[in-house]
Formats: sequence, C-alpha cells, structure tokens
Amino acid sequence: MTDIARTLEEAGFSTFLPHRDSFLFEEMHREFLRGGYASTEATRLIQQAIFCLDTYEVVSRCEGLVLNMNGRVPDEGAVVETAMAWMAGKSIVLYKSDSRSFIHGSDNPLVLGLGSFARVSTIPEIAFAFRQLYRSSRPSPKVSLPRMVKSAIEPGRRLEKLLATCSSPADLVPVIASLPRQMRRRPSR
Repeated sequence: MTDIARTLEEAGFSTFLPHRDSFLFEEMHREFLRGGYASTEATRLIQQAIFCLDTYEVVSRCEGLVLNMNGRVPDEGAVVETAMAWMAGKSIVLYKSDSRSFIHGSDNPLVLGLGSFARVSTIPEIAFAFRQLYRSSRPSPKVSLPRMVKSAIEPGRRLEKLLATCSSPADLVPVIASLPRQMRRRPSR
C-alpha cells in the first residue's frame, strides 16, 4: 500500500493511507489506558474513531479509491471503504497482482462490480487508470447521505483536522472520547 501511495503521489495525486496518515491503534490504546480507561472501553472508542475518520476520508475527502485485492479475498475493511466510495459516486480502481482467488480463479462479482469489472495488475497502471477515469467522467452529483453516515463524517472531519496539528497521541484522547453519543449506541434487541 505504501508503494501504491508513493506512486500516486509521484504522479501528482494526493493520498490518504490510514496506517501512515492516521493514528496507530497500539499508541492510542496505551494513551487511553494511561488516562484511566478500561481496555475494552478504550478499544471500542478507538475503533469508533477509526470508523469515523475512514468514513470521512472516503465519503467527503477523496475523489477516488484503490482497492488492493491481493490475497485469496480482499481485506474486509478495504471492501467496506470501497463500497462506501462506490455509493458516494467516487472513482474506483481495482488492483490485483496475484492469482489467488476465492471462486475457481475468479474474484467475487460483487467486489468486481465496484470497479466496473476492470482491474489493473501493476502499480504504475493505477495512476494511469485514475487519469483515464477522471478524463472520461464528469463530476458526480452531490449524493444525499443517510443520517447515520453523516453522524460519522463530522467526528471524522474533527479528527482529521486534529491529526494535522497534534504533537502526540495523547492530544487525540479527549476528542476520541467525546465522539457523538449516537455513534456509541448499541442496537436494541
């Protein structure tokens, strides 16, 4: 993923790479424990923050997304991000350079459909594919987002702004701990 981001940046694209541009779970977890939070509560709050930040980046900030499909099946988080991007009308490039698959040499058609059943097999092709997508597509209309999506985007926006200015993971703890209560509700049974 780092090579993909570097190649896109060298081609003039801005990128968001969660493990590089966000926060590390382990560092945040230690800060929450230092702040007196129980381990399970810290884990839940950090997972919620990751969800909000990634939702914001995908739905509000990006123009396109690369789904790295290498492996027998793609990473489940990456598939969720890709589905969000697809529903928001973003350009999607599917990348796969290996032959492992789940369905007799083929990939899941529901995943392939997110990238219009086209994929590239080398990293340099990713930048070329985006150039072609942006050249041939008109700006997508503003998508009306469901209330629950909007409730994740605003805290994600706040986290993204704070990430740009914070000097240590400890700076993020109060913001993560104050994420909207509606995101913390558990479904009733």
